[in-house]
Amino acid sequence: MSLDRRTFLAGTAATTAAVATSCASGGAGGSVPDHPILIATWPFGKFATERGRDVILAGDSVLDAVEQGVRDIERRGSDGSVGVRGRPNAAGYTQVDACIMNGDDHRAGSVAGVEGIVHPVSAARLVMEKTKHVMLVGEGARWFALENGLESLDVSGHRAKKAAWRVRDRDPVKKREGHDTIALLALDGGGHIAGACSTSGAATKLPGRVGDSPILGSGLYVDGEVGAAGATGIGENVMRYCATFHIVELMRAGRSPTEACEEVIHRIARKEGTYAVDICFVAVDRGGNVGAAASNQTFPFAVATRGTSELRKVPQVTPR
Repeated sequence: MSLDRRTFLAGTAATTAAVATSCASGGAGGSVPDHPILIATWPFGKFATERGRDVILAGDSVLDAVEQGVRDIERRGSDGSVGVRGRPNAAGYTQVDACIMNGDDHRAGSVAGVEGIVHPVSAARLVMEKTKHVMLVGEGARWFALENGLESLDVSGHRAKKAAWRVRDRDPVKKREGHDTIALLALDGGGHIAGACSTSGAATKLPGRVGDSPILGSGLYVDGEVGAAGATGIGENVMRYCATFHIVELMRAGRSPTEACEEVIHRIARKEGTYAVDICFVAVDRGGNVGAAASNQTFPFAVATRGTSELRKVPQVTPR
């Protein structure tokens, strides 16, 4: 979706080779019986799936796995759109969003519009475990994260940027310049499922804009009886359709993860009148089947198991 991503892919020979090999041998979906099973968005998701796999193999939970896997990407900031080093908003500073969800008990936590917190996914988990709430936003989310000892960057320079933004002429529909999300799903050998999602959102977004990533049922949804789904792309085109909730419900009704992801894209495209909606999904069901789909581009994603770690890709769905 962005030039940055194409540059990243073109410049990473090992990644390109792995994607090509995977497409020749496995394609997008199918059963992956070698538990644990982890699936994540984009080539940088390979780091997340491998980190999460190691956490599970060390004896920790799927919830620990998705948190630690996403933290790895937040820390790296290598793609330019996850974590506090991600793309700034229109006023020139970064606001991050994240959520986490556990399939067994349907607990979840979320933070949105947070400044300076290095690991928003951990802030989301703390919201889930230490409060009676599901979501905290803005300054309240930052205060809560700091009170719980999470690492932070200095945000004192944001004050001047905010003041300048308020007084200068500005274009409220300024063109987006890139966006990515890490969505990570994990299933262990006991059938336990969890997921997490994190992003700095669309570049040059209006200050305070929140996309799909911290919204349960949009950027992420997990049901321990069925499976999980995660999203990436233009958040507004995901959240208006509760897309990941819809994918999980289609899997509940008997669709495979790939079929469910594709069906949601078809339904959104039908409403929008176009497939050029820039959305992609990954999913896993409780039986260990994984899948993915993309609306109008080739979409690379990562899958890891006990004995394997690979990149796969799917072409854009065929309009119908």
